[in-house]
Amino acid sequence: MSVDVQTEIIINCPRDVVANYASDPNNAPKWYINIKSVEGKTEGPLRVGSRMTFVAQFLGKRLEYTYEVTELLPGSRFQMKTAEGPFPMETTYEWKEIDNSTTLMTLRNRGKPTGFSVLLSPFISVAMQRANRKDLALIKRILESLTSNAGE
Repeated sequence: MSVDVQTEIIINCPRDVVANYASDPNNAPKWYINIKSVEGKTEGPLRVGSRMTFVAQFLGKRLEYTYEVTELLPGSRFQMKTAEGPFPMETTYEWKEIDNSTTLMTLRNRGKPTGFSVLLSPFISVAMQRANRKDLALIKRILESLTSNAGE
């Protein structure tokens, strides 16, 4: 059984601001509740082929996995993929401009659990949806706070 969770939120910030912040892996621990740290594994600017290791806490377990950037369309789409562990995952962010100061952000996680994780797929989907909603609400608060403070 596959897991495919898609979550959206409207953020009152320009698309480029949202996309630049969200696609910077160094910001992930600031807005992903379950991500504790990120370590870059490749040199240079973020690009297709860049690799980074995430340490997360999910459903009471410590997870460490390395993502590789598979698609990078600045301001539009960012995709990473991992083939490691019991739950290979693909994470995609998309940003659509609603108007000059408002962005629709979509976060999608897809994966195919293996081994014992297959039995937990329905529970994992529900937990992931809940976590994604919290993560998107947090990035919205962070970015809207930054842009409202910038205007003061």
